[in-house]
Amino acid sequence: MGRPGLRKKNRYSEDFKATAVKLSQLAEVRVQDVAEALDIHPFMLSRWRKEVRDGVIVVKGAKVDIQTAGELKRLRELEKKYKILQEEHALLKKAIRFASEQRQKSSSTSKQTGPIMRSPLCVGSTVSPAPASMLGTNALPVRVRKPISS
Repeated sequence: MGRPGLRKKNRYSEDFKATAVKLSQLAEVRVQDVAEALDIHPFMLSRWRKEVRDGVIVVKGAKVDIQTAGELKRLRELEKKYKILQEEHALLKKAIRFASEQRQKSSSTSKQTGPIMRSPLCVGSTVSPAPASMLGTNALPVRVRKPISS
């Protein structure tokens, strides 16, 4: 809610209003973009456009800089690209978060939760390394079992 008391009321010259209306009438330029660039409310600019149509504001030789119109168009395009980049960034953050959660879940389920139970016949069994002559063949390493001593 606004503060009580006197409000600041901006007064704009007829030349300023006419220039703003001319800018808003250029091809591929939106009223919202012109209003934002001039720091005025879009409704005010629409009202000025109506006043020009009604003849209240006279637009004779209002100077419209074509470079300004190009800048307004470029600004609108940059804002669109920025919005797309923000959405992509948010999506990537969600994907990274999801992937890291999946990795944590899979690593916690692959860990063994208790001691390994072995049969008494396999206690002390070892796997001997493969001899150099067997490298590159389909032979499996030989398991040698030691007898259980009492």
